Amino acid sequence: MAASSQRDVSAASSCKVVDSHLHVWASPQQAKEGYSYFPGQEPTLRGDADFLLEEKYRAVRFNPSLWPSGQKMTNEVGRSLFAKAGELGAPVGIMVMKGIGLYIQEIEELCRDYPETTIILDHMAFCKPPTNNEEEKAFSSFLSLSRFPQVYVKYSALFRISREAYPYEDTAQLLSRVISNYGANRIMWGSDFPFVVPECGYKGAKDAVSHVTGKISVWPSDLEWILGKTVSQLFQGAWVAP
Repeated sequence: MAASSQRDVSAASSCKVVDSHLHVWASPQQAKEGYSYFPGQEPTLRGDADFLLEEKYRAVRFNPSLWPSGQKMTNEVGRSLFAKAGELGAPVGIMVMKGIGLYIQEIEELCRDYPETTIILDHMAFCKPPTNNEEEKAFSSFLSLSRFPQVYVKYSALFRISREAYPYEDTAQLLSRVISNYGANRIMWGSDFPFVVPECGYKGAKDAVSHVTGKISVWPSDLEWILGKTVSQLFQGAWVAP
């Protein structure tokens, strides 16, 4: 059922908003003085995931394009990391920068073999509004992953998945189909800060969501899930209200 755009905007302004996609780095000087992964320095911290979780890290990311040439996410190392993440309750974000079509079989295999590991598909799996059969097939394969209940979606970095200028209105139909397949309680907004700053600014990124959802039938309660409830539930205890 449809909800008015006025109600959508009201919900967007009144619900607790949590950004699920922030990138934070040390400055070069800070990194040089004490951060173990600064280029040219050997790590000095333990590399096990248990230690990272003790230090409040809450998720890991797989970027299949960074795997060694000819290797897949389903190789021995990938499987070991993926399984361990599930044991520790750490979701795995998957960023398919080259398109979901290249990696759909690997993702499906990981979903089937490790159902206890939560997956978050970054940036709507880099699916732009389809303009041909091949793109529609890729988008449909992304939607088909909703059959795995452990798969979540980030409606994030709209400037990366839109074919239009701000406020990225063409992503409305993408979002509508994702809501229909995944449900709002498996979708989370993310800004892609700091990369979003030169595109539309941080505030603009959040305002774009209100604009886009005002164009489609999004219930205010669904918007609350997208803007904060989903990520708060998935990462329980990670966000504390000021």
